Amino acid sequence: MDIFITGYGVISAIGKNVEENFSSLTQERTAIKQGLKSYTSKFKVGEIGLSNDALKAEFDLKTDGSRTALLGMVAAKEAFKNHSHFDTLRTGLISGTSVGGMDISEVEYRKQMAGEEPNFKQYFHHPSGTTSEQIAAELGITGFVNTISTACSSAANAIMIGARLIRSGQLDRVVVGGTDSLTQFTIFGFRSLMIFDDEWCKPFDNSRKGLNLGEGAGYIVLESQKSLETTGKIALAKLTGWSNASDAYHQTASSPDGDGAILSMNQALKQAELEPKDINYVNAHGTATPNNDLSESKAFINVFNGKVPPFSSTKSYTGHTLAASGGIESVFAILSIQNNILFPNLNHTSPIEETGLIPIKNIQKNTEVTHVLSNSFGFGGNNSTLIFSKI
Repeated sequence: MDIFITGYGVISAIGKNVEENFSSLTQERTAIKQGLKSYTSKFKVGEIGLSNDALKAEFDLKTDGSRTALLGMVAAKEAFKNHSHFDTLRTGLISGTSVGGMDISEVEYRKQMAGEEPNFKQYFHHPSGTTSEQIAAELGITGFVNTISTACSSAANAIMIGARLIRSGQLDRVVVGGTDSLTQFTIFGFRSLMIFDDEWCKPFDNSRKGLNLGEGAGYIVLESQKSLETTGKIALAKLTGWSNASDAYHQTASSPDGDGAILSMNQALKQAELEPKDINYVNAHGTATPNNDLSESKAFINVFNGKVPPFSSTKSYTGHTLAASGGIESVFAILSIQNNILFPNLNHTSPIEETGLIPIKNIQKNTEVTHVLSNSFGFGGNNSTLIFSKI
């Protein structure tokens, strides 16, 4: 059964919608810079320059929520725009997040620890599932609503589960993706792991030191053939392959030889009935951490038998948006297919010594793009791969 994509939406530091994000990608314009908030001002992050109140006003959001929920509403509304509700279609929403409403609850927690009187009602925003319910309410989706929280592979896994529910006949149409906002907890948490770069991150560079965090949301709409016949929507692309594999190597580090990534990519290719040579572009997980980039590079060499297709990490534009990254980068993959364009890996100067792989360093236009592979890897060895294909 074919899984069609009929809508996409994104908000990130490089743009408030699909059009703005595409413009920044093609103009090689990063948004990683010193943050605006008190707790981000000392660090380079991919921060969206709109307050919560500004988000509500500019995007006419009717549902209250945490920043994570609001960003999700913006991207999901863009993806679902011009999609009507049909009683005959089983429509759902599956959203990935790792932060949830922590941007609200951490403020109240600090008040409480300081002996101040917190607003305990604010803690109700904290659970990850609350953000999904709020996004669904904004879209008017009252059917199946679920939340995935598998760290940085969350959005990719949400997309994967949505496809499986359509293929198994349990849903006809589903909005899938992920959302995360910047919080004090995540910034200082990643710094404690010593994988946070104070300068502009350098994915797949031999001198890479760590990641820059970002915030944002990305969602796509998946539909079955039955749904297309009802909605009359024109498909943008197809989701042809997906896989999730766990290497369970370490709580926070990837397997040194990329065992989980190899398994995930190979299984996704098998699901899509494609050969490694069929992939035109890889949107890599590419966090710019010493461990991930070496591990993923080794996995590329293994899966593609040494003939690695053009690849890049767009996290050099947006920062690492954690659970949202798989959703945002799925939108970028579809844009690559639609426009026959390959996005560069910014700030790269020298290849990783152990592998010698060189990512795309400049925008490549007028390149036939039929199949794009997108990786999202999470803590605990949770490795997810999606494959998008031209209609």
